[in-house]
Amino acid sequence: MTDSYTLNSAGLPPVERALAIFAHPDDPEFFVGGTLALLAQQGVEVHVLIVTDGAKGSDDRTVSRDRLVTLRRDEQREATRRLGGHQVHFLDFPDGELRHSHETVRAVVRQLRWLRPELVLSGDPQRFFYEGGFINHADHRAVGAITIDAVFPAARNFRYFPELLAEGLEPWYVRELWLAAPFHANHEIATDAVADVRLHAILAHQSQVGDGEQLRSWYEEQRSRGEPFVERFHRVELGGPPHTASEEIHQLLEEEGEEEGH
Repeated sequence: MTDSYTLNSAGLPPVERALAIFAHPDDPEFFVGGTLALLAQQGVEVHVLIVTDGAKGSDDRTVSRDRLVTLRRDEQREATRRLGGHQVHFLDFPDGELRHSHETVRAVVRQLRWLRPELVLSGDPQRFFYEGGFINHADHRAVGAITIDAVFPAARNFRYFPELLAEGLEPWYVRELWLAAPFHANHEIATDAVADVRLHAILAHQSQVGDGEQLRSWYEEQRSRGEPFVERFHRVELGGPPHTASEEIHQLLEEEGEEEGH
């Protein structure tokens, strides 16, 4: 691929726009909140895309589905504001039922071609388990797989979802894909400087964290032990568009060859 970025001293690329793609309201803050805050402080236009409606995110039987969806949307908007983000977008696929499909990939490709981010952040679909006996939610794994296939090759190849061309949504080359909490990390971002910003953003999700006392205690314990706040990623450098028509044809043939080989 072409035109790799030179990262700055914080480990961030010099991009104009970033898009975090996650399954549920609160996922961006938990997975990449510190990194999003740092990007926003760097002047990057930070967008958040929530793929499901978040309708299964409560055990409280007194809260209706519609009320919960509205509440979680409002919480996500406030959390994004606290991080310094620009805008939140919602796709409203059913919570707990997210699958990699033609429909879901197309929906994400549409957002990529519309928003045109150079950097995309999502979750690692290979991560099934976390330390401490935690299972990674199926929606988290699904959104990672959907994002990967939307970023490459679908968003950049006009032959995928040609109906989007009629909407004026031309192919877009995402140049960096960062998968959070990965099975194999090859990049990390120190987030000590924005740890309090991230915590403040997480606390906006009151329907999920309540009064936040447990989270505050965890933050203070980590600080008292002198442990750094770090967000780890599997970083994929995709590069920008080919510089010439011949390069574009060569790349298109390579992509089609990869498709035929599977």
